[in-house]
Order: sequence, then structure tokens, then C-alpha cells
Amino acid sequence: MSTPAIDKKHYEEAILLDCIGDGVVTIGLDMKIRYMNRAMRELLGYEEGEPLAQLPSCHLLVQGSICSTPDCILERAIRNREKVRNYETVIQNKDGRKIPVSLNTDLLRDETGNLIGIVETYRDLSQINELKAKLEQQIGNRVRGPLVARSKTLQGILDLLPQVANAKATVLIEGESGTGKELIAREIHRLSPRRDQPFVAVNCAALAEGVLESELFGHVKGAFTGAISDRLGRFEMANKGTIFLDEIADITPLAQVKLLRVLQESEFEKVGGNKTVKVDVRVVAATNKNLAAAVEEGKFRDDLYYRLQVFPIRVPSLRERKEDLLPLIEHSITRLNRTMGKNVRHIDGPALKLLEAHRYPGNVRELENILEHAFIRCPDHTIRSEHLPDYLLSDRSRQERSPSENEKDGGATLAVLEQEAIVQALEQTNWDYKRTCKILGLSRSTLLRRIKHYKLLRVSDSKRSYSFQIDTHK
Repeated sequence: MSTPAIDKKHYEEAILLDCIGDGVVTIGLDMKIRYMNRAMRELLGYEEGEPLAQLPSCHLLVQGSICSTPDCILERAIRNREKVRNYETVIQNKDGRKIPVSLNTDLLRDETGNLIGIVETYRDLSQINELKAKLEQQIGNRVRGPLVARSKTLQGILDLLPQVANAKATVLIEGESGTGKELIAREIHRLSPRRDQPFVAVNCAALAEGVLESELFGHVKGAFTGAISDRLGRFEMANKGTIFLDEIADITPLAQVKLLRVLQESEFEKVGGNKTVKVDVRVVAATNKNLAAAVEEGKFRDDLYYRLQVFPIRVPSLRERKEDLLPLIEHSITRLNRTMGKNVRHIDGPALKLLEAHRYPGNVRELENILEHAFIRCPDHTIRSEHLPDYLLSDRSRQERSPSENEKDGGATLAVLEQEAIVQALEQTNWDYKRTCKILGLSRSTLLRRIKHYKLLRVSDSKRSYSFQIDTHK
């Protein structure tokens, strides 16, 4: 039999589970696998009828990237009675091939309610990821992969990426938080000859000092308390592919030494081990700090710094490329409509002015969060000022404080009234400029200037005609 025997009582259930397309595994509190369905055996590369080791431990069989770590699903279930939903990770089949999966779990209890283990389901994401990559290749130059660029600065960077991708040189991406440094790194990988191999991202700042070295380079059994088995590091997981080291300025001095050796010799030793591991990995690093200043202060090795910045890329902040704002808004709204099941088509004039005036210290990530906030509050097809986060309105109030505040407030009110009057007249006349001019007492040239000033666009499928129109048919 290809999996440990199950009771007769559960025979019918086992047959049903073998008909499911997702892999299903039940694991006891001793970390031994109790049952595995046909889809899971196939996912791990076992032929029908091929024997498995008697009651294998789950971390030895699955070899997931979170095994033997505090993120271990079984340990979290025991510790916190925690269930997991749609957790994306990587497992390894018996031939060493890494497989991206979506993991879901639930708790197993006996008749008296005592926890006896967990059930895990694994959904293979390989085909989904391949389809995503194909779709990205079909997107035009305004949106390359998930990157949106109209500004000359960012377009210049994107134009260089195919050349950078075809080289093996180390890349250092510098820029503020939220500017899209990881997207640049992923685009380099997507355009490179390594595109079909793993892309492994590591946030160095998110890992504690004692964990970072083990996370990057792996460890052997017994290297430290809790190291119950050998564990692959991120560099081994990324072999033949690309590793993205985000917040590289935060790695420890010891990790800096090991990283320098990897860049120079393509080899390292695991924590607690003495066997040299050879890897073929493209390194792309990123930082939101001044790495040159860190070198001057003695906080970062100068030899590693020069190894990393073979090809430096500086990603501009959103403040420096305001011409990308509207394409980013359009791209984000299209994405949010798809993911949130809505049909938002417009941002009205006052709301758009708030978005254009904001300085975005959090850059593109902040813009995306603002729009998601607005989507949650928006009940119809148009985002208005009241749907935006309160701090945007506070920013505007602070900017407008001056000795002539009353005059400004009056001017703002008149502007809103003027905009509403123009909109109503345009809707009343079905956008007939001659009749609209007659109703408003304006010349044609003045009307056209006002339409341009308030960014009014005709929308054939909505009663609201004043707005920034979003093309949802891209």
C-alpha cells in the first residue's frame, strides 16, 4: 500500500478523498503522517502503488519551506489552536523539484473533543503561476508585469531591465519604502533566462538576528535548540533561480561575511555544518537606506557594498513621478474591481484633487491602501471625497490655513457649485455644448476650459457625468 493503512470504518471516506483534486494529508501530534490521498502522493512525485516509508514524519516527506520553523503549521495548531487559510508556501517533491502550493488546515479532534492532529490540503499553484507569467508578457509597455509607468524616469529604468535581466550581475535596488523595489526585482527575474526557476524573496529586516543566518543558509540537525532536522536555506531554495534580499542594510556582520563569500565563490556552509554547499543563484538586493552612508559609519562592509552594486537602480518616489499617478489609479481600480467584486468606474473631481495634492510618504503602497479604503466605503460606481481616509481631508485643511482662509473657503465652495452647475447642464442637454452654453451664459471656449479644469469626461453608462473615467475593459 502506498500510504499507512486506515481503519475499515474510514474506507469509504478514503475513497472519496482520492477523488479530490487537492492533496489531503492528516498528521498526528507526533508529526507522523496518518493518511495521504492520491492527489498528494502524485504532488510529491510518487507513482500509484509506490511504497512510502512507514509512518514518515511530515517534515521529511513534504520538506516545505516552513518546516522545522516557528511557522510550522502543526506547531501553530498545537500552540494556538490555529487554523490556516490560503497560506502560500513551497514544498519539495521526492525528486527535489520545488512546487508552489496554497495550504489550508483544520484541527482534528477525537470523540471527546481532544486535539489529536490536523488535516492539511495542498493546492498546486504551478499552472496558475505559469498563466500569470504568460498574461504579464502580453501586457503593453504602460504596464509591464505589475509595473505602471508613464514618467520618463521609470520608463528609462524599465527600458534597461531586459539588458540587466540577461546578465548575471548582482543588482542593488535603492528607493523609499513602497516604491516597488520588489516588483522591479521580480521583473528582472521574469525577463531573465532563469524565469522558469524559483524566485525567492527574503525580508532581512523581518528576521531576528539569531534566525537570519539559518534562514538564508539553512542549518543541520542539532545546530541549535529546536533544530530537529536538516533544513534548506533560502539560497538553496533559489538554486538556478533568483534570490531577492530586501532591506539588505539590516543583515548581521556574520551574515554579511557569508553573503560576500556566496557572491565571490557561489558557496557556503549551513549553520552547524562543515560541508560546503555550491549554488548558482542570481542575487538582487534592495534597501530603503543610504547604504553608502552605512559603509562610512562602519555598519556595512565596504567590500560587500561594492559587490552588491555592480548594477545600481534607484527607484524614484511617487512624489518625483506624479505623471504616473493617474495610470496607477486606473490600474489599481481595475485590479480592485476584480478582487473585490465591485464596479467602480469614476473618481469625482474633488476626490481626484485630494489624491493629486497628497505627497505620498508611503509611495505606491500608500496609494493602493487609500484606494482600497475608498472601495470599502464606496456604495456605488463613484469614489467621492468622503470615501477617502480622513487624514487626506486633514492634510487639505492644514494646507489651506492662512490669513485669507475665509476667502479660500468661499472660493472652494464656489468652485464646487460651479462644477455641479456645469455637470447638471451637460446632463440636461446630453452634452450639447451649444445648449449648455446658453443655459449657463458661457462662451464655448470658457465652457471647454471649465470642463478641462474639472476633468469632466462624458460617461455613457452612468447618470453621473463628472468624473475621472476608468477604463475597465483593458
